[in-house]
Amino acid sequence: MKHLFLIICGCLATACSLVEPSANVPTPMVENVQKPSPSPTSSVPNLQSELLDNRNKTTTSPIGNFDFKNYTYELLRGWQNPDGTADITLTDGRIAPIQGKPNREEMSDEEKAQNRAARRIGMSYVTTKFIDVTGDSIDEAVVILKVETGGAAVPQLVYVFTWKDGKPELLWPFRTGDRADGGLKDIRFENGLLVVELYGQDRFLLGQTETAKVTGDEEQLCCPTFWTRSSYKWNGKNFLMQGKRLTYSFAEPSAPPLENLGDKVNALLKGKK
Repeated sequence: MKHLFLIICGCLATACSLVEPSANVPTPMVENVQKPSPSPTSSVPNLQSELLDNRNKTTTSPIGNFDFKNYTYELLRGWQNPDGTADITLTDGRIAPIQGKPNREEMSDEEKAQNRAARRIGMSYVTTKFIDVTGDSIDEAVVILKVETGGAAVPQLVYVFTWKDGKPELLWPFRTGDRADGGLKDIRFENGLLVVELYGQDRFLLGQTETAKVTGDEEQLCCPTFWTRSSYKWNGKNFLMQGKRLTYSFAEPSAPPLENLGDKVNALLKGKK
C-alpha cells in the first residue's frame, strides 16, 4: 500500500505540473506550417459568364436564322492584317492564325487567301445576342467574336447587325479590351438603350474603340475590381452615348457608382501641373 500511495502522489504531482506550468518554463513554440496555396484557377473569375448565359439567345426575326459562324467580318483598327486586308472569314466559327512562314510557292490560291486573312491573328465565334437595339420592334443581332492571339488575352470584337434586303447589314462594329483592361462584361437592351459594360474604371466606347485606362487603374488582368456601365441610343445613323458613365466596385456592390470618373481624375492631374 505504501508503494501504491507514493505512485499515486507522484502521478498527481506530474498532472499538476502539466496544468499549471512554472512561469520560468517557456511556452513551447508551435511551428508555423504553411498551408498549401489554392489552385491558381480556383480564384480566377469567369469573365465571360454573362455573355454566355441564356438571355436573348432566340428571336422570331429572320436574322435569327442567319449563320454567323460562316461569315466574313471587317477587322477594326488595331486588328487589321499586315498585308492591308481588312476582313476575316470564319468557317464553322473559327479561323486559326497560321503558324510559321509557309512556302507560298507550294500553296494553292485558296491557301494563299487564307494566309492573307490570318497572318497575324485568328478569330473565333463566341455568341450572338438578339436584341431590338434600334427600337423598331424587330430584333437585331449582336455578334461577339474573340481575337485569338495565341496567349491568355481575351480581346473581343462586337458587330451589331440589322436585317435588310434578306441579309445582315452592319450598324456598329466595335472592339473591346483584354479582361480587366476594358474587356467586355455584358451587353443588353435596357430602358430603351443599348447598355455596354466593360471591366475597369470608366471604360467606355468612343466610336469603334474602347477607351484607355484611367490613371491609377492598374490591376491584374485576370481579376478586375471595377466595371463601367455606359448606354447608347440609335439615332438612325449612329449609336450615341446617353447619360453618365458609371463605375461600380466588385468589392462594394451596394456602394453608389462613381460618375464620369476619368474626367475627374484628369482634372485633378491637370490641377497638379
